[in-house]
Amino acid sequence: MSEFKVQMPKMGESVQEATITKWFVKEGDKVEEDNLLFEIATEKVDSEIPSPVDGVISKILFEVDSVVDVGETVAIIKIDGEDDDDDEPADDEKSDKKASADEKSDEKTSPDEKPDEKTSSDEKPQPVTKEETTENDEDGDAEPTRFYSPLVRSIAKEDEVSVKELESIDGSGENGRVQKKDILAYIEDRKSGKTSKAVEKPAEKEVKQSDETEKLQKEKPKVSVSVGAEDQIVEMDRVRKLIADHMVQSAQSAPHVTSVVEADVTNLVLWRNKVKDEFQKKYNEKITFMPVFTEAVAAALREFPMVNASVDGDKMILRGKVNVGIAVAKPDGNLIVPVIRDADQKNLVGLTSSLNDLADRARNNKLSPDEITGGTFSITNFGSFRNIIGTPIINQPQVAILATGSIEKKPAVMETPTGDAIVVRHKMFLSLSYDHRIVDGAMGGAFLRKIADILEEFDVNRKI
Repeated sequence: MSEFKVQMPKMGESVQEATITKWFVKEGDKVEEDNLLFEIATEKVDSEIPSPVDGVISKILFEVDSVVDVGETVAIIKIDGEDDDDDEPADDEKSDKKASADEKSDEKTSPDEKPDEKTSSDEKPQPVTKEETTENDEDGDAEPTRFYSPLVRSIAKEDEVSVKELESIDGSGENGRVQKKDILAYIEDRKSGKTSKAVEKPAEKEVKQSDETEKLQKEKPKVSVSVGAEDQIVEMDRVRKLIADHMVQSAQSAPHVTSVVEADVTNLVLWRNKVKDEFQKKYNEKITFMPVFTEAVAAALREFPMVNASVDGDKMILRGKVNVGIAVAKPDGNLIVPVIRDADQKNLVGLTSSLNDLADRARNNKLSPDEITGGTFSITNFGSFRNIIGTPIINQPQVAILATGSIEKKPAVMETPTGDAIVVRHKMFLSLSYDHRIVDGAMGGAFLRKIADILEEFDVNRKI
């Protein structure tokens, strides 16, 4: 019976370590492929890690609350000899055998006698570490957007399956995870000509913060706070600490400017009131105003590519995709921002379905890491808390964020054939915070006005 080393998975380009928050198994437990092993927390998201193989938990190397580097072995599973690599001795066994062979060789060789070139340790091939394998892998520059077990990665490397191909495989495991049988079936289909090998392009990497910004983060000013006898001290939880650091970092790195417009959304309100019951009956989805806001934002971002961008030092990165993040309040009071990818390519039904699904799983800690990364623009809804306006902080490395306020009935002056008249209209405030390094007031104002115009011109007779 051989051993399989379960490693801390890489959960994203910028994630180098994770905290083990829960073990679902203990030493001696039998597990099957896809059974949950442990739960981890990163600065991006909390995730449950499944077992990549069948076997028995031989050793758990880290306790709960341990901070573990990516790639570090966290547990050992004893497995049977079905896998191809089971016939090979473990790395530790190889090292022991090599050391034993070296000792025997030394005993046979006298001090004055030089070892033969064939037996020289300098000429012996050294085992390739996993770090070297990653660096030499032709897909090393491509970053997967979902978790793959070491076994699946090993099979992919051996059969030259690129990251792009892996991303295209529909997994049969929990949450669509690719299992051994899935990748073997894909390879078999590729050999038979049912699918072709994809050409992998380097994946887009997250923009790294400058050394100056990192220095400012480390040198946070300390404020002296006095504590009274009746005061209560409450420690921030892990997520709140991460949010606090992220907000401070954003405020320090980007000069924020906020523009505000008031939009007349009467047509939108009347349309939603008219179709919401039919929409839910037809698509089994509850439609709110947020999918319409997202649709308007996606259309405006295509017209203003400089707002759909990031800043890297003195370079501007114009994003090729429109991935809109929607801030969701969790039951514990913290916020998370799931991302609707390719929002400009989805219709209103698709946006509604994606938004409802992501928001529901966000509130229940069921999001995967790739579902909260890669956003190019964010929306936060102050109106859900009956607030009329707000000045949000940019979600780095993006350059802008939209805040939507509460929709209220207000008296408004409208022109009629017989003159001006005061009527009741549904109005709301839209506020846009943007990075003044690349988005100036003219562009920010025009972009915000474009969103408002799209909402104001909404077709009250639009079909669902």
